Amino acid sequence: MVIDTWVLLGYFAAWSIFYALLSRYIARLSKDEWVRWAKSADSDEDLIAILNAVIEEIEMRIEEKLEHFQSSFFGSLGAASKKLDQSTGQSTIKAITKDNPILGFVADYMIKRGNLGGLMDSSNVESIPNKAKEKLNLGLK
Repeated sequence: MVIDTWVLLGYFAAWSIFYALLSRYIARLSKDEWVRWAKSADSDEDLIAILNAVIEEIEMRIEEKLEHFQSSFFGSLGAASKKLDQSTGQSTIKAITKDNPILGFVADYMIKRGNLGGLMDSSNVESIPNKAKEKLNLGLK
């Protein structure tokens, strides 16, 4: 039996069209079945087992990012606290008043509530804020 070239091309075209339509139909059915199964309650444990490696990778990356954030956040807080402490002189006052807790309490109160934070590093009276000038007598009249 001899097959003519045009007949062979015709069969090829027919089967290509049939295969294209059939494969799309099968793919759609497969997708629909997969979606139905994934939405069912039976799939939860299977999906977790299948995606366990992805879940572990996500957890590991979240932990790494959290640790990095904590170290940078608390490091910057520590540096800022140290700068604030150096600028207000509170470490010096705490060292001087460590033997006398009442004097330490009074010094902390004066710094925090008496608006004397600006006085700690100033050497001249002109740099004292206006509120601090008003409270310079510290309540001793």
